[in-house]
Amino acid sequence: MRSRTIRTRTPARPGRRTALLAVGALTTGLLLTAPQPASAANLITNPGFETAGAGDMPYCWEKSGWGDNDFSFTTTSDAHSGDRAMKVELTRRTEGDRKALVAESAECAPVVTPGRQYDLGLWYKSTTPDASLTLFRHDETAGWQYWTDLKTLDMRPAAWTEATVRTPEVPAGTDRISWGVSVYGTGAAITDDYTMEQVTEPVPEPGCTGTARECADGLWEVLPTQNPVRSMHSVVLHNGKVLLIAGSGNSEELFEAGTFTSAVYDPEDGTYEVVPTPDDMFCAGHVQLQDGRVLVMSGNKGYPSADGTIGYQGYKDSYVFDPETETYTRTNDMNDGHWYPSATILGNGDVISFGGLREDSTGSVTADLWSDAEQRWLPMNRVNQTWSYWGLYPSMILMQDGRLFYSGSHVFGNNIPGTGSAIYDYDANTVTEVPGLRNKDERDQSASVLLPPAQDQKVLTLGGGNIDSNPDANRLTDIIDLKEANPSYVAGPPIPQGTVDYGDGPVPQTGDQGKMYLSAVLLPDGTVLETGGGLHNRADPVFETSIFDPASETFDPVAVDPEARGYHSSAFLLPDGRVMTTGDNPGNGSWNHNVSVYSPPYLFKGERPVITSLIDGEWTYGDTQRITVDRPIAKAELIRPAAVTHSSDPNQRFVDLPLSVDGNDGNDGTTVDLNVTSNPDLAPPGWYMLFAVDANGVPSVAEWVHLQGPAALTAKDAGAHVHDFAEAPEGKVTGPGRKRAAEPLPPTVSGCDRHYGSANVCVPTAFPTEVGATAAARCAWLKQNEYGTLEVNGKDDPLRLDRNRDGVACGKDDVRRG
Repeated sequence: MRSRTIRTRTPARPGRRTALLAVGALTTGLLLTAPQPASAANLITNPGFETAGAGDMPYCWEKSGWGDNDFSFTTTSDAHSGDRAMKVELTRRTEGDRKALVAESAECAPVVTPGRQYDLGLWYKSTTPDASLTLFRHDETAGWQYWTDLKTLDMRPAAWTEATVRTPEVPAGTDRISWGVSVYGTGAAITDDYTMEQVTEPVPEPGCTGTARECADGLWEVLPTQNPVRSMHSVVLHNGKVLLIAGSGNSEELFEAGTFTSAVYDPEDGTYEVVPTPDDMFCAGHVQLQDGRVLVMSGNKGYPSADGTIGYQGYKDSYVFDPETETYTRTNDMNDGHWYPSATILGNGDVISFGGLREDSTGSVTADLWSDAEQRWLPMNRVNQTWSYWGLYPSMILMQDGRLFYSGSHVFGNNIPGTGSAIYDYDANTVTEVPGLRNKDERDQSASVLLPPAQDQKVLTLGGGNIDSNPDANRLTDIIDLKEANPSYVAGPPIPQGTVDYGDGPVPQTGDQGKMYLSAVLLPDGTVLETGGGLHNRADPVFETSIFDPASETFDPVAVDPEARGYHSSAFLLPDGRVMTTGDNPGNGSWNHNVSVYSPPYLFKGERPVITSLIDGEWTYGDTQRITVDRPIAKAELIRPAAVTHSSDPNQRFVDLPLSVDGNDGNDGTTVDLNVTSNPDLAPPGWYMLFAVDANGVPSVAEWVHLQGPAALTAKDAGAHVHDFAEAPEGKVTGPGRKRAAEPLPPTVSGCDRHYGSANVCVPTAFPTEVGATAAARCAWLKQNEYGTLEVNGKDDPLRLDRNRDGVACGKDDVRRG
């Protein structure tokens, strides 16, 4: 049972008149001295606990915490300076924390300025390694709320130790903050002499190093060398190269020939190396394991039958790709086939997979679990099962407490029953519906992303359509804050409109036209690039790119990728801060081998910071890691490298690294300690790109770091500081259903009418609404979208495209007959 955070507020200090009248009644615990003030620079009132309050807490301090634990708050004489310090102790803990916070009141909580940063400091002793510096902020509209954890304190039982850390930029709408030390393991933390000072470093005016348009909108370039394979899967490897997986590349001819391909692209020199590929990994799942190898699961066992009675089939095969040798090695089989599966890495390095199509083309209701410890897929009797069908490529995002958030983004047709979004608790084996996702059955090939930073636990879902009913794709965005007790999606700003090409050249979008097949990429300045997409089922490419700012929840339209990027396209962040886009596979079966690279505006804002030294590339949870930079920076973060396909990369995340900046030894703040989260569910083990970012949002080139524990653990096992977010969702809760083998699905699940053309040609089962229901209108639309000759497979002609019954659809006589 998750407990709501409980704060015991210190009563307001009595006024001077009341205090004087009550002198005779004062107890010995209440000081008669004036409140210990903040110094000229220090924004903390009563920083050393020397002034007592009206209750059992010092003036301007309050008790806070949650969960099942035994605790005490004590004012102790074991002080760093003066006569008093604060001791918070847990003698028993099942969950939760306890903390002494700066009182959340207008009288005591320091006033802050949005957009500015603050240096926080304190002295401490600790008999537990489970203590961290935690911030809360007061939003002018929403009131007090958790902000972030900044630093894990080392265990220092005897000697007083100073801890310092710099806040992120204060979010818009914030007028005050409160903070203190959270104790979340058995033991005690004694703290004293708190300080808080505004960072006074001036922000230099950014210089523009490109044209005015490049500085405002960035720049797209189409690379001179084409991608040699029909890749629809893109994985950025920890050596900086990119694995591009094609398998058969949605080509039945290549499938029949047994021609399966991958390529490794090197951004340094622009070369491709085609890699032998053992199986048809077309529409597989993939995820990066904690050691940097790539786990590739399932794929295409067979294309649909010519008569349309059998659909795609997903095999049980699984492989790992080693970036060092650039070879695939087979693992044991999964328990079920999963063509179009989810693939989410967990905080202990395990991988969980749901959904997709089985070997018989039905929907898989089996959850498969890869054990990092055993390096194999576990047998079904060791994996919790709900027997739920989650759809194809369901976007399952790991939450900070180890649960999974199904965002509602999926592929092919309608969403799951209910609200279309849910929280799955693997340990409890329960599914709880989450409300608020608009048009939940038109989020087919939408994109979902955990917004920067991961500590904020907000998810953005963008666009989508429905391949079966084939309406105009939508402009919807929905945002959910998983820190809320009862989280619900709320409407975000609509995706900006661009142009759409119906076949006669781009024209402006109208009405509520949006896009599906779009990509969303986390950028190192803390924004999100959304790009690419199409208006209909594998047709009508949309040309629009914009940058979403999570702080202001606004879109800024920027330069547009000149290449169509619809079905089977990918977009992903490179270690140099650029974004690469590949692919496009329209319904006529063709493939776009051109590759585009986008340089965001931040690459035209002057010199980039440089990480001049990295003391250690092997990181553990709760670490403090030191780097040096060539000039002061405003923030640093870890970004998990992409493993993306079909608008989906549920493992993409941006993890903030709070800074402790040493500017007192003559280095002008260029020696920086980075404070790593103690929670492996916030940053699952593996390789990450480390970016340092200056005050203008200009990032360094990334350094690669490897994050893991002595043995990778879940947040629960590691005793990490986990908050009681989403602790009281009110949606419908279901446990395991009846055991069953599969979910029955129509063979046209991919939205293509298999009565016409080859398997990689997709004639819509439903045409766009503006296309008339006649052979002439439908054939004109197919011609406009560059479909070639379409043979009729078998005797059925459900779309009435072969009116003269000569076995060829959309011939001259067919159009004349209407």
